[in-house]
Amino acid sequence: MTVKTTLTVSAAALAIGLTAGAQAGTVDDVKARGTLNCVVSTGVAGFAYADDKGEWRGFDVDFCRATAAAVLGDASKIKAVTSTGKTRFTLLNSGEGDVLWRNTTITFSRDVGVKLRFHGVNYYDGQGFMVPNALGVKSAKELDGASVCIQTGTTTELNLADFFFANNIKYEAVPIETNDEARQNYLAGRCDVYTTDASGLAATRSTFPDPSAHAILPEIISKEPGPRNPSRR
Repeated sequence: MTVKTTLTVSAAALAIGLTAGAQAGTVDDVKARGTLNCVVSTGVAGFAYADDKGEWRGFDVDFCRATAAAVLGDASKIKAVTSTGKTRFTLLNSGEGDVLWRNTTITFSRDVGVKLRFHGVNYYDGQGFMVPNALGVKSAKELDGASVCIQTGTTTELNLADFFFANNIKYEAVPIETNDEARQNYLAGRCDVYTTDASGLAATRSTFPDPSAHAILPEIISKEPGPRNPSRR
């Protein structure tokens, strides 16, 4: 029985995804359909976002287009399949997405537990904190008692808990599903702090009415290798 697997997504692994016999099923399906279904985020400025015409753009989407060009010979033949931290692996494993291009950190438990194989690293990042300047905070170690917007189903949750425990400070978690939900809650003052990948914080801050009124604190509390490159076994 032939096991169907998804395309890999890092530059080095892409050649494996296009040539390995075990992964031919997905490539054949994409060619038959004529469209590449890329699992992306629900929207992060600079990485994956829909413009005013509804066309998806950004770093992740450019890699999706490059994959479509390699498989179909046409970079425009893509469909963005949006996902949250909780749904990204489900969409990939169910076959609703052919390839995942979004922030997804390589971890041992993910490699084993969700039956995905990470083939390479195409982006490094680290978790940071963003606060309003009006809060008067200069360091993440000064956040004792703060409410923190945190995306569920991510390594960010565990990193946050570890950092606050190690520094003997407390926080109130404000769980959110998407970056847009975090943006809305943060700007509305429902959380004092937003924590996610530092690149995501900078991207989100760039969309604020007054970006200069918000600061990304100096602490980077994690090293996140390999976003955007799992495939099914």
